[in-house]
Amino acid sequence: MIEPLDYGAVGLISGLEVHQQLLTRRKLFCRCPAGLYTRTHDGEVLRHMRPTLSELGVYDGTALMEFKTKKEIVYLLNHDNVCTYEMDDTPPFLVDQEAIDVSIELCLLMHMDVIDEVHFARKQYLDGSIPTGFQRTAIVGVNGWLPFRGRRLTVTHVSVEEDSSREVMSKGHRIVFRTDRLGMPLTETVTGAELKSPEEVRDAILLAGLVSRSTRRVRTGIGAGREDVNVSVRGGDRVEIKGVSKAVYAVKLVHNEAVRQVNLLKIAADLRGRGIVADADVKMHEADVTDLFAGTEAGIARRAAASGGRVWAVRVEGVAGLSKHPTQPGLDFLHELEGRIRIIACLDEPPVVSDADRFPEFPGRDAVRQKVGARTGAGANDEVFLVWGPEADCRTAAEEIRLRFVDAALGVPKETRKSLVSGLTTFERILPGADRMYPDTDSPPTRVTADRVGQLRAGLAPAPWERAERYGVWGVPAETTDFLIRRGGAAIVDEVVKKTGAAGRTVAVEVGQGARALRRAGVPVERLGAAEWTAIFDLYTDARLPREWIRPVAAAVARNPGLKPATAASALGVDLKPAAAWQEALGAQPDGKYEVRAGDGPERRQRFMIGRARKVVGGTAPAREVAEHVRRSGSPVKVRP
Repeated sequence: MIEPLDYGAVGLISGLEVHQQLLTRRKLFCRCPAGLYTRTHDGEVLRHMRPTLSELGVYDGTALMEFKTKKEIVYLLNHDNVCTYEMDDTPPFLVDQEAIDVSIELCLLMHMDVIDEVHFARKQYLDGSIPTGFQRTAIVGVNGWLPFRGRRLTVTHVSVEEDSSREVMSKGHRIVFRTDRLGMPLTETVTGAELKSPEEVRDAILLAGLVSRSTRRVRTGIGAGREDVNVSVRGGDRVEIKGVSKAVYAVKLVHNEAVRQVNLLKIAADLRGRGIVADADVKMHEADVTDLFAGTEAGIARRAAASGGRVWAVRVEGVAGLSKHPTQPGLDFLHELEGRIRIIACLDEPPVVSDADRFPEFPGRDAVRQKVGARTGAGANDEVFLVWGPEADCRTAAEEIRLRFVDAALGVPKETRKSLVSGLTTFERILPGADRMYPDTDSPPTRVTADRVGQLRAGLAPAPWERAERYGVWGVPAETTDFLIRRGGAAIVDEVVKKTGAAGRTVAVEVGQGARALRRAGVPVERLGAAEWTAIFDLYTDARLPREWIRPVAAAVARNPGLKPATAASALGVDLKPAAAWQEALGAQPDGKYEVRAGDGPERRQRFMIGRARKVVGGTAPAREVAEHVRRSGSPVKVRP
């Protein structure tokens, strides 16, 4: 169930960061193949991240957060798709110019000003997915727009950058990445914060996807396109939802984030009413309470003892009851604490954290709970939380509980949150600051000349909205148009219509929905390119192939590479005859060929007659002409008693 929310009243605004892998032969800064995914590895590399002071003598907040996790980062390497560059042991090669060209084409489709000199920068990337700790990225175009719902959606800039590693496992202080995707070129398209509802976010994602697919030079499939959605409400702050893999998922994710921020603002108002408005007002006390669980059947105590860990109690003054305050639908503020503790303290064994009312069930729980309250000095207005694990991690968790209440007093913290299939989100990391980028002195700039842009513009595919308008004139259903652009069949349709003169609607439906039906039946329609479809429609426009036989012939050609459509049609028994010939053959059939049951109405009888007639003439006559002949002249019908 989606909780009702007036998006206009709460001031919801969203913007997109659309990441799209490019269909290039090589990775962005080395000569390794792009798109070669592997499940095995030939070696492992272990790394640790540590923060360093900037030139201004300060630490980045995200870097400090990642350092607190004390993660062991393991990279799985396969010699077929990585080299020393990926592991930061070799400087970058010259940037792959194919990736620059695709990025320029994308910019041109979105009416952007193309940068005349592309300069790469280093963008801090501190979650371990890039061994260098930064991502090489460069702006290619600025100041663009997309036609969207009767207005223009601003596209602030398009960047080309290298992809990160794929996460394989994360448990405790150990995280494992596979590096086959690392370094593949992708673009990042950033829109303005101009989307006012979850449905607008969904539609903008679909539009951005159509634009990138229109270049015919991007990768498709799971993980090839990924969206990050920035969301805020009035009085809140920017929260980035990472990894929205499908446009339809955005509706619940954006809605639930808006609900979450509205509830977080209510919590902030509650804290202000309690006199808690700043860091100094949030007072936390912690205590080792392992001994209080000795001899009990509490599962957390047994697991803590088995791993050499402790049970830790954390008292926060003046926040009683707030852990139960709703946040996202079906969740409360305790989930906010759980997310921080799981990621930063690396305590991921459930229950990650509990409040006093939700201590794990075991005999004697109430007595132990009273002792824990006494040990921590809890008063009626305080809240006591319980965590368990290694002592150092418990202390980290205690501080994170305090810091999360500090953030709660300020309202909505700037966070990056991971999207979940349930439509909810969970904490991923603190949102990086604007100063996370600095020049990359290892990569020379790339000059983009007017001639280069002109050549790319000359070969540019039509924009999706231009195709949609043209296909609409042809009478092509909108769903078919969308499918053709998204799956790459639109270019085939355009070429077939141009070369054969066939009706655009007919070609679009057969190349789109028809091919989709064949694919579902196991036919390898990906073998059919523009040349094959053109040859098939040449038969159709030459009146040598009825419309209803286009798909069977296409299936035969797809299953038998090299088979000519004319040969396939002949093998299927398609041999168009003059109208007089097949009409004569039809009239010569005995009445028994047209038996129907007594009591059938006229329409049912006619449909039966048409169906029987089509079977009689087979591939010697177009189905439409046969149907018109039966309706016009009728045929004898023998009524079965």
